[in-house]
Amino acid sequence: MIKIIHGADFHLDSPFSGLTPERAAQRRGEQRELLDRLAALAREKQADLVLLAGDLLDSERVFRETAQALSTALASIPCPVFIAPGNHDFYGPRSVWTVLDWPENVHIFDELEQVELPGCTLWGRAFSDPHQAACPLEGIAVPDDGRLHLAVLHGNVGGAEGDYGPITPGDIAASGLDYLALGHVHQTSGLQREGKTFWAYPGCPEGRGFDETGEKGVLYLEAEPGRVTAQFVPLAKVRYEIFTVDITGPEGALSNILEVLPGRTRDLVGRLILTGEGQAPDLANLELMLAPEFYGLTIIDRTRMPQDLWARREEDALTGLFLQAMWDKCQAAPDDPVCQLAARYGLAALEGGEEP
Repeated sequence: MIKIIHGADFHLDSPFSGLTPERAAQRRGEQRELLDRLAALAREKQADLVLLAGDLLDSERVFRETAQALSTALASIPCPVFIAPGNHDFYGPRSVWTVLDWPENVHIFDELEQVELPGCTLWGRAFSDPHQAACPLEGIAVPDDGRLHLAVLHGNVGGAEGDYGPITPGDIAASGLDYLALGHVHQTSGLQREGKTFWAYPGCPEGRGFDETGEKGVLYLEAEPGRVTAQFVPLAKVRYEIFTVDITGPEGALSNILEVLPGRTRDLVGRLILTGEGQAPDLANLELMLAPEFYGLTIIDRTRMPQDLWARREEDALTGLFLQAMWDKCQAAPDDPVCQLAARYGLAALEGGEEP
């Protein structure tokens, strides 16, 4: 039995363009801490192999501190580490993979290569360009020799028409591999199987935005010919989460929000989407009270005006004329929150100039 850590898509040195420069620098530093947690996991599990399936780096441009942290962390792993560069960190003459000296336990794939190891055979290849139209499994021919056959690749399962290493389920089944360690998709796939071949995406080990919510980490696998088991291991220090809160009712927005939130939020970058019908929420006050409890927080108002306020559109006055005009617009676009916000702000301006 071979014990394997399978990770991918660290995207170290991501720009975090949605954050302030100071917070973006902090997040990049925290990304580097992932490397130490990866090394600690490999030691804890007494792994025989660490397979890293591409996009460890977000681009060709790498901070010196990041390259040093990556080299140091990989050197501290007490087993061989195999890297198959992906479309973001592709293997090229000026890439970090070729210009730096890497620890002796680290092997970086370039063209398709077969490596014989104690107890298994490992196949791998790198992207040599940001785009690759050929299937990365092309050229892999697994002999029926009773050994465990593994591959570490970057590619897009189901992307038959794409240019990020398209792979079809039929390609996987035809490979004859026992396990295919993939990178590129940022959501964990769980252990899948096509023919006799098990395969998986571990997903990214830490989210970078609200399109990467939930727990993030790597896979720990135990493999032997014809049998593979997998366990997802969370690694992320900071998670992104979206909460939708209906503020309808007498309790008020804050009470309803607290009912929805988990007990601990200090390690969350949260997005609160307020829905329902009622008095316009005081967003500034809510943020003042809640933001210190989060790593980061944004609040979005998608609530609706109470129906009894719309009834005033029948009034023979400027307020009535305004509400009638806004009612017609909101009925034409019932899912557009801008109409509701415009109605709230317009009504507040007409009735005293106070913001809602």
